[in-house]
Amino acid sequence: MSEEREGVRGQDHDVQQGKYMTFKSGNEYFGLKLQYVSEIIPFQAITAIPETEDYIKGLINLRGKILPVIDVRRRFKQEPFEYNDRTCIMVIIVKDTMVGLVVEQIAEVVEIADENILPPPTIMRGDRLQNKYVYGIGRVGDSVKLLIDPDKLLNDNDNSAAEQTNDMSDDDEREV
Repeated sequence: MSEEREGVRGQDHDVQQGKYMTFKSGNEYFGLKLQYVSEIIPFQAITAIPETEDYIKGLINLRGKILPVIDVRRRFKQEPFEYNDRTCIMVIIVKDTMVGLVVEQIAEVVEIADENILPPPTIMRGDRLQNKYVYGIGRVGDSVKLLIDPDKLLNDNDNSAAEQTNDMSDDDEREV
């Protein structure tokens, strides 16, 4: 029976191969490999954490699990936006870390073949490389999607708070 389950899990991964959940942030559309997306939930109240970066919005309680929540627009250094009925939280799992991403709106799931993914242009601004979270540009018909590296999005040098929060929620059963 265990081998059957492993086979099913492998099939799920194969089905997700080359598929991306796309979402809007500002005027651009971004894509995240579907394998990282756990679920999409409606926007809900977020408990703020004092003395954190402005893009870390706080914590939510998702069925007893405490998750840190990151505002994608703020993370990308874009202007903040007013949350509305299209705003939602995309729950992702990266290397056993579960995090919620506040996104303006979910667009669609698209399939992008490897040959349609180009490396991002290297544009320097002072001594900082731009698009440090974008690993590729996906061509979808006549449009492009900026493909996000979720590990870099979550594990930038200044984002240890999200990791600490996840560590805390594993040990702590407190409700938020």
